[in-house]
Amino acid sequence: MIPVTIKLENNFLQTIERTRKKHNYMTKTEFIRQAIRDKIKELEKEETLKNVERLFGASKHKTTDEDLHRARERLVKVYEEKFK
Repeated sequence: MIPVTIKLENNFLQTIERTRKKHNYMTKTEFIRQAIRDKIKELEKEETLKNVERLFGASKHKTTDEDLHRARERLVKVYEEKFK
């Protein structure tokens, strides 16, 4: 692993430390790594939702309620696999 150095305000560091202990993370490093992973996953999810919104309604044919229901079911399966 490559070390990365960051500077944090004392109040922010204290908040991290309290939260780390409250949620049973062994080290600040472990806590910060997980926070970064969670943020990356959140941003990927937002990007996917924006793409879906951008494409929604792009079809030139009339979409039925049944078509929407099937599309939603497919999206749920995709999201479940991607964001496990």
